[in-house]
Amino acid sequence: VQEEKIFAGKVLKLHVCTMEGAEWLEEVPEDTTVEKLKERCLKHCVPGSLEDPKTVTHHKLIHATSEKVLTDTKTVLEENIQDRDVLLLIKKRAPPPLPKMADVSAEEKRKQEQKAPDKDAILKATANLPSRNVDRTVAHHNMRDFQTELRKILVSLIEVAQKLLALNPDAVELFKKANAMLDEDEEDRVDEIALRQLTEMGFPESRAVKALRLNHMSVTQAMEWLIEHADDPTVDAPLPGQTPSEAAAEAGASSAEATAGPSSEASGEEAKDELTEIFKKIRRKREFRPDPRAVVALMEMGFDEKEVVDALRVNNNQQNAACEWLLGDRKPSPEDLDKGIDTNSPLFQAILENPVVQLGLTNPKTLLAFEDMLENPLNSTQWMNDPETGPVMLQISRIFQTLNRT
Repeated sequence: VQEEKIFAGKVLKLHVCTMEGAEWLEEVPEDTTVEKLKERCLKHCVPGSLEDPKTVTHHKLIHATSEKVLTDTKTVLEENIQDRDVLLLIKKRAPPPLPKMADVSAEEKRKQEQKAPDKDAILKATANLPSRNVDRTVAHHNMRDFQTELRKILVSLIEVAQKLLALNPDAVELFKKANAMLDEDEEDRVDEIALRQLTEMGFPESRAVKALRLNHMSVTQAMEWLIEHADDPTVDAPLPGQTPSEAAAEAGASSAEATAGPSSEASGEEAKDELTEIFKKIRRKREFRPDPRAVVALMEMGFDEKEVVDALRVNNNQQNAACEWLLGDRKPSPEDLDKGIDTNSPLFQAILENPVVQLGLTNPKTLLAFEDMLENPLNSTQWMNDPETGPVMLQISRIFQTLNRT
């Protein structure tokens, strides 16, 4: 009896299949390597295939149940193959051939052909075309920025709207209601839930309000700020650009005014004066409010508080743009923001003659929208989508675009 047969391991009977449909039973000891098993399978299904040594490496055995690719250097036992298991003999998929240099060049050429021409190529291609003597400087100057012009238009339209609304006998009551609406929708109103959470932790209410405003109503960030500045001697100082006592007094006056009814004996002149005061209060509520964090950050760079507030106002509270404005030529100036459009200009006359604009100017909501967009340009989209003010804004935009092309 041969020694290898005495000490041979357990013999397994394995079902082997190929992609072509061939199937047979292969008997191998459990200590047989996968590579040897693969050679036996190739001898069975592809006679003479082992003459090419690459044939074995170009095939693989897969355990059908687990879908696992068997490793050539491991034994059948190590791969945990059991008696009567099914194995698949599959030829490996050949890797895609590398592109030829000619194909690479053709692809690069195709990409270059699809690439848009640069400025030099355009000038070269149009060198022989007759010029039309267009003054490009003047043409570029006439293509004014709509947002810049819109501000001037709004300044002038607000004056017209106030005069028209003052003629309405119900104007005082209408604007008292509008004033109350603004009180309800105050942007810098403190989140009561967030404030209560901080005060329950033991922080003073005034200090908690300041922390919430500095941290955009985030309780977590406000708490971190309060802990960090607990020993700061200026922790209770009012925020730059804000005077809480005046705001509180103004809020009290507004609420008192809202509850008081109009006097039956008030003359037309008194009503007009009352309406003027309401306009002033609405304008004060819509006054620009600088981002406190941006104010503090820019003041830490050495800029004065007033010029920082001016910079943020000119640049819509964008800190980086405000910093560039402060370091640059400071154009436009804050005074330029309050200038209206020439009331005798064809543009303004065309806007006033539009029936949709005329009707909109008699609506108090339109005046409120103009005031809001004047101090908060980022809210323009909101008013463009409003069913009452949207049509007015659309007509202004269309008239501007039409006259700007002529």
